[in-house]
Amino acid sequence: MDRRQFISTSAAALAATSLPFTPINVMTAQQIIDALLADIPGAPFPNTVDTIKSGDPSTPVKGIVTTMFATNEIIGKTISLGANFIIAHEPTFYNHADETAWLGDDPALKNKRNLLSQHGIVVWRFHDGIHAHKPDGIRMGVLQALSWDKYYHPDQPALIILPKPIPLSDLIVHCKKSLQIGKLKFIGDLTQSCKKIALAPGASGGRKQIGLIQQYQPDVLICGELNEWETSEYVRDLNYSKKIALIVLGHAVSEEPGMEWLVPVLKQKAPGIPVTHLPSGDPFSTI
Repeated sequence: MDRRQFISTSAAALAATSLPFTPINVMTAQQIIDALLADIPGAPFPNTVDTIKSGDPSTPVKGIVTTMFATNEIIGKTISLGANFIIAHEPTFYNHADETAWLGDDPALKNKRNLLSQHGIVVWRFHDGIHAHKPDGIRMGVLQALSWDKYYHPDQPALIILPKPIPLSDLIVHCKKSLQIGKLKFIGDLTQSCKKIALAPGASGGRKQIGLIQQYQPDVLICGELNEWETSEYVRDLNYSKKIALIVLGHAVSEEPGMEWLVPVLKQKAPGIPVTHLPSGDPFSTI
C-alpha cells in the first residue's frame, strides 16, 4: 500500500470511528504555543514564519491536529474531529512567508479563508521552532520512522552510520516502506554498498546539501526536495571521481514524521486536550 492509499484508508477509518473531541483542560491556542516555545532555545524568534495564519490566538482549544500542510482536506478532517487548532509545519498560503496580497481575489485563497473562518479554526505554523528544538523534532521523527534514531549523534545530527553496509537497492526499499512512499527518484548504482548516510529532510537547498557531501563524504545523500539544477547535477558530476548515490524522498513525506513526533510533546504540554496527527501526504500522483 503506497502513502496515498494509506492516507485514504486512514481517513475513511477516521470518519467511521472517530467522535468529537471533548477536552478536559481549557487552554488557548496562544497558551499552547507559549508552552511549546518554552522548550526552544532563543524562542520566540524575531522575523520568524512561525505565526498565526488564521484565527484568534485567544481561542479556547477543543482539539489539536498536527500536519505538514493545512490543506482544505486536512481542515475538513479537523472539523469532523471537532478540533479547532491546526499546527502545520509548512505554509498555508502557497509561499514561505504566507504573504497573500499578491494572490488578489484568488478563489483558492478565498475558499480556504472562508472555510477556516466559518469553523473558527486557528492555524499556526511551527517551522523554525521545531527545527531549533534540541534535538530537531522533524529530524527525530524521520529517524524514528526509519528506525535509525539509535544511530543519532547530537554532534553530527545529519550523519547516520549503519552497523553494516547494504546495497543501494535495499536502502531504497527500506526508505519506501518506512515512509510509505510509492515511488522515488535516485542517482547511483543499485548494487553500490551504502553504510555512511547524510540525511537532509525537507528542502535545505543545494548549498547545504552539497555542503553535507563535502563534510561527511557519505556513500549516499538522502534528501527531501532539491532544485534539479543544483545537488543532482553536483552528484552526477562527482560520480566521475567518487562513487556516491542520491535518494530524493519528496518534501512532504520526508518531514511528515516530525509532525507526528510532536504529538506526545503536545499531550504533555496540553494535558487533557486531544491531539491527532493527520498526514497531508504527497500532492503528486505518478504513472
